[in-house]
Amino acid sequence: MLNPDKVLVGITPTGWTNDDYPSLGEEISFGQCVTEMALAGFSGCSVGHKFPKDPDILERELSQRGLRVSEPWSSTFFTVNDMHDRTIESFRDSMAFIKRMGGTSIVVAELGHAVHQQPVPPIANKPHFDDAQWDSLTTGLNDLGRIAADAEMRLCYHHHMGTGVMTRPEVDRLMAETDAEVVHLLLDTGHLYWAGDDPLAMARAYADRIRHVHLKDIRHDVMDRCNATNRTFIESVMQGVFTVPGDGVIDFAPIFQALADADYAGWLMVEAEQDPAKANPLQYARMARAYIRETAGV
Repeated sequence: MLNPDKVLVGITPTGWTNDDYPSLGEEISFGQCVTEMALAGFSGCSVGHKFPKDPDILERELSQRGLRVSEPWSSTFFTVNDMHDRTIESFRDSMAFIKRMGGTSIVVAELGHAVHQQPVPPIANKPHFDDAQWDSLTTGLNDLGRIAADAEMRLCYHHHMGTGVMTRPEVDRLMAETDAEVVHLLLDTGHLYWAGDDPLAMARAYADRIRHVHLKDIRHDVMDRCNATNRTFIESVMQGVFTVPGDGVIDFAPIFQALADADYAGWLMVEAEQDPAKANPLQYARMARAYIRETAGV
């Protein structure tokens, strides 16, 4: 079991509304979203496009519900020419926001040449970086990691479907070519499973570098059908490829144990991108929270 004094459990807004696909859950308000997060028993959340932009207002609205901000997302574009300085500037802005909100981790993913927002199947069309792009990416991540560390923050890299760091071998290369002191790993169970790899094996391999976790489950039959029919990422989400922990095929108990064995400290974030018209957000949030409490002990 994980240590409840060291582990916080949160949820992203993606079961209610989605930044990448704003039409999903467009009828659901910010107030409904965060109120239902609190009702389901979560301690924190990431920030969505409907959230107040003023930190004072956001902090007030969340604190009234017993919530806090768990993470910001900051996209990197180190594999795109002439984007290094803009990526650094955007990262600094995101880091300042999360620090103002009392957070300690900032999540990044390289979206240079990514296809998960494009009308193409994500696996067949994902980018494959050449050596020069890998060098630009890992050098840039080390720079960001040092910036974060100097501000007493932690940089956590998010492997992601449809990007150049999607599969286990790509995560392995990223881990090998970055500074373990300043570049940490975000384990996303659903993304790695869909990419064809084993989340438990990666949890065990990198338990000492994992500082943030996104908990997604997979409906295997939906995944197989979407892969076979060349569905895009969003089409697959709409068809229900993702679900909350305990509702799909991934066995989370040994993953939680691998993290516990490494004395994991940080957030466990439920991130199940679903169509709220098909999967009632509050119902699935409660389902996830009960499963994590029973299986992880937090």
